[in-house]
Formats: sequence, C-alpha cells, structure tokens
Amino acid sequence: MSASMPTEERYAVLDAPPRRLSATLLRWEVILVILLALTIVINAIVSPYFLDVYNLADATSNFSEKAIIALAMALLILVRDIDLSVAAIIALAAMAIGYAADAGFGAPVLFAVGIGVGLLCGLFNGFLVTYIRLPSIVVTIGTMSLFRGLTQVVLGDQALTHYPQGFLSLGQNYFIPYVQSGVPWLFIPPVPLSFLIFLILAAIFGIVLHRTAVGRQLFAIGSNPVAARFSGVPVDRLRFILFAVSGMLSGLAAALLAARLGSMRSNIAFGWELDIVTMVILGGVSIAGGIGSIIGVFLAVLVLGLVTFGMSLNNIPGQVVSVYTGALLIAVIAIPRIFERIRPGGG
Repeated sequence: MSASMPTEERYAVLDAPPRRLSATLLRWEVILVILLALTIVINAIVSPYFLDVYNLADATSNFSEKAIIALAMALLILVRDIDLSVAAIIALAAMAIGYAADAGFGAPVLFAVGIGVGLLCGLFNGFLVTYIRLPSIVVTIGTMSLFRGLTQVVLGDQALTHYPQGFLSLGQNYFIPYVQSGVPWLFIPPVPLSFLIFLILAAIFGIVLHRTAVGRQLFAIGSNPVAARFSGVPVDRLRFILFAVSGMLSGLAAALLAARLGSMRSNIAFGWELDIVTMVILGGVSIAGGIGSIIGVFLAVLVLGLVTFGMSLNNIPGQVVSVYTGALLIAVIAIPRIFERIRPGGG
C-alpha cells in the first residue's frame, strides 16, 4: 500500500503569524482609537460647545502646525535621530516672513521665504549630523539656541504685524467653507488650510513610509543602522534628507502660524518641540528607532489636540496643559518599560 502524497497546503510556510483577535485589540493604533473616542465623549459631556463644527474646525487650527512638523519628526525618531530645533526654526522663518511682508511681497513669496529659511536650517542640521558625525540631539539643542538667539538679537522686543490681507486670509479664514445640503446630517464641515495641508501630507508620508522601498530602508536604518549600511542602504543621504524635510515643514508651519496670528515676536512657538515629540511618542514611534506608523502619529495628534482644546474650552490654565503634556510624555515612555520588567522573565 503506497503512502499518500503530501498536499501542498500541508507544507506551506506562512510568512506571517496568524492574526489573533487579542493581538489586534492590543495594537497601539486600536488603543489610540479608543482614547480618541473617550476624548470626544468626555469633552462633549463636559462642554455643550465642543461638538459645534466651527469650534472643531478652530480646534484643528490650534494643532495643525505642530502636526505637520510631527510627521517629519516621526521619521527622524524612527531612524534614531531627533530635531529639537523645530520651534526655533519657526521663529527664525517667521521673522524672515515678517520682514519680507514689510518689503511688500505677497502671499506666495512669503510662503516661499518661510519654506526656504526652514530648508536652510534643516540642511545645516543635516550637514552637522551626517557629515561632521555629531549626535543629532546635541546638534539640534545647539541650533535651537542659535536660531532662537538670532531671532531675539535681530527682533528684540519688536513685533512684526504688517502682513498683506491675502496672506492673512489664508490663515484666518476657512479654506473650505461650511456647505449645508438639504439633509440635516449631511454637510461639508469648514476646513482651515493648515488642517487640509496636514491631511494631504499625512497621506503622502504614510504611503512613502509603508508602501515604498524608501520606507523599508528607513525601518532598516532604525532597526540596525550598521547592518543597513552594509546592506547598501544610503544611510547618511536619507538622514540628511530627513533633516532637510524637517526644516522645510517647520518653515511651512511658520508661514501658516504667522498668517493665523497676524503677528510674530521672538518667543513665537516657544516650547513647541515638547508637544511635537509627545505627539510622535504617543503615536507609537519607538524612541529606540525601527518601530512606528504614520496612522499612529495621526491618531495621537487628534487625541492630544482635542484633549488640549477641551481643556481650553473649560478654562483650564495653559500651565496645567503643559503639566499634562509632560506627564503624558513620561508615562508613554515609562509604562512599556515597567510592564517589561514586571512580566515573568522580564529581568
């Protein structure tokens, strides 16, 4: 009696473990979705004004500039780098925009000036990190003081407040106005320009990171930069480009912020780097590199933005919001390490 031939399915080797419901529910992105839902429900209960479409549109204006920079910061942290000079770049770029506005230039030139100044700052950071081989945290702490200091020396206590109306309209009006249909629940909400740009950039960053060879190279650098280098990945070139992108997006955020506020001083965006790093870490990007997703950062931006907006609606002081942000950053970093230590065999 001959033995039956093995079927092809019996010897098929899966390239990924089978998905379990418990593993899916414990994914960081799912936890963030639950946090976002709780944030909306609690804020809606505490304040009857929270779910007003205009209030929600204004809420997105308050965090969209930070969120745009968080996309670039996520990729930098993913490859084990960081840029702590982003808020100082905003100040320097906003000052250049203010002087260009005083010279009579229009909105397109002002946005180009902001992005250009940001790009130069990012190239400077990238050169020091990738070609001089200095640690990114040390370099960007230094340039944080350099860029902010230059702004303070040039501007002093002066405020720049003269901007063309076309430039101000881009930041202070809704780019997509509220459109109501005949059906009560069917409408197009008002969308500020900064939030629309964030949505477009988030989609682009998500596709690049999770659907292209460049994205896989970034994960490889974050997991093991030495092995990535020996595998032919252009490690230094990619890191240099990431710093340039971080600078460009900081310059873009400076233009959007100046257009929204209609004025700038040397202390503009002071302390934003803490909020931006918190968004990225809360989004699940590992500070050790190699782990993270854009959808996680996107959800973390919404959670943090709506939590702080809910606090401001209830007249909670800004100092308390800063305490909350700092405590949240420490908790997100520390809690996974604590669980690793207390689990059996965790050491």
